[in-house]
Amino acid sequence: MSYCVGVDIGGTTIKLGIFTGRGRIVKKWEIKTDKSNSGSHILDDIATSIKVKLQEQGIALEEVKGVGMGVPGPTMADGYVPVCVNLGWKAINPAELLSAKLGGVTVKCGNDANVATLGEMWKGGGKGYKNVVLFTLGTGVGGGVIINGKMVVGNRGLAGELGHMTVNPEETDSCNCGNKGCLEQYASATGVVKVAKRILAATDTASALRQYETLTCKDVFDEAKKGDALALEAVDTLGKYLGLVLSYLTLGFDPDVYVIGGGVSKAGQILIDVIKKYYEKYTILSKEKAEIKLATLENDAGIYGAAKMAISR
Repeated sequence: MSYCVGVDIGGTTIKLGIFTGRGRIVKKWEIKTDKSNSGSHILDDIATSIKVKLQEQGIALEEVKGVGMGVPGPTMADGYVPVCVNLGWKAINPAELLSAKLGGVTVKCGNDANVATLGEMWKGGGKGYKNVVLFTLGTGVGGGVIINGKMVVGNRGLAGELGHMTVNPEETDSCNCGNKGCLEQYASATGVVKVAKRILAATDTASALRQYETLTCKDVFDEAKKGDALALEAVDTLGKYLGLVLSYLTLGFDPDVYVIGGGVSKAGQILIDVIKKYYEKYTILSKEKAEIKLATLENDAGIYGAAKMAISR
C-alpha cells in the first residue's frame, strides 16, 4: 500500500496526517510551530516528526509517494514562497527544502486556504465537484479557488485573497490590510462583532446583545436565532456583503459550489440562508446557480487538501 502525508502549517501549531492513497486517514497529530530565528527550525521539525510517526506506524519512508504542505502566505505554483510574515520566511522554497530532508520524497506546497479548498473538494463539503470556491470565516476571511480540479494560484500568489475584496467603498475604518471596506470587515467573526456594536451604539432599541459584557460572534448568532432584531441586522449585514461577493464570482467564472467554513460557519443554516438571500438578489441572470454548502472537514481540511495535493499529478 502507498501513503501520503498532509501538512498544514499554522502560526501556532502544525497539523500533520498520514493518509492512504485513497484518502483514509491513518494517523493525525500536531506539533508546535517554532518561529524562532525566522522560522528556520520549522522544516526540520516537520521532517523529524514525519519520520517518527511513520516509524511508529510501521511505514517505510519509501512507501510515501508524496508530501503536501499548506503555507499561510502567498505560494507560487513551484512551491516558492516570496514572504510568509506569520512564519518569518522570506524567499524560500519549502517544498524543495523539505524534500531534501526526507530523502528526496516529492513535496508539493500551496497557500493554506487553497489547500483547504482542495481538501473540501476531495472529502468535504465540495465533494463531487470540480469547480469550488471556499470561504473561511474566522478571525479574518480567507478563500481558495479550484477550477477544473486545480488550485488557482495566480501570477503573484494572490488568487483566493477573497476577504480583501472591497465591498463597501464608503467604509471609514481600515482593514488589517490597510484598505477600507474589505469583506473581512463584515464577514469575519471580529467583523460581525464590530458591526453589532456599531448597530447597538446607533440606537436605544432594546436588545439581548446589550447584556453581554464581552460580545462574541457566537452571541450575535445565538440571539439572532432567537429573533433579536439588532442581532438579525448584524447577521444580515454579513449576508449582504458576502452574497454580493458570491454574485461577482458567479458572474466572473460560475463555479459549481461555494463552501463556507471557519468558526463562523458553526452558526449553521441561518448563515447559509442569509447569504442565499442576497446571492439570489444580486445574481438574477440565471435561476441555475452554484450551490452554497457548509464545510465539513473543519480543522482537518488543510491536511486533507495537502495529502490530495501530494498525490495529484
